Amino acid sequence: MAWQLDIILFVLIIVAAIFALQIRDLLAAVIALGAYSFFAAVLLAEMGAVDVAFTEAALGAGVTTVLFVVAIFVTRRRSED
Repeated sequence: MAWQLDIILFVLIIVAAIFALQIRDLLAAVIALGAYSFFAAVLLAEMGAVDVAFTEAALGAGVTTVLFVVAIFVTRRRSED
């Protein structure tokens, strides 16, 4: 059952990455990148690298996502289309 879970998580990582690249909304792209990082952390934890998974979850899915969301809300557009 372990290799099936690995494949499912890997497919979810690929889907989140493709979704993050294709979406036009910045906030949705940041959320997709956070999901990508979370799925990568779960995959790493399932493979036995718990310390790397914890770092990925804390920095990748946590801090980076929050910083990107704050940056999106703080910036303003120059031109109104």
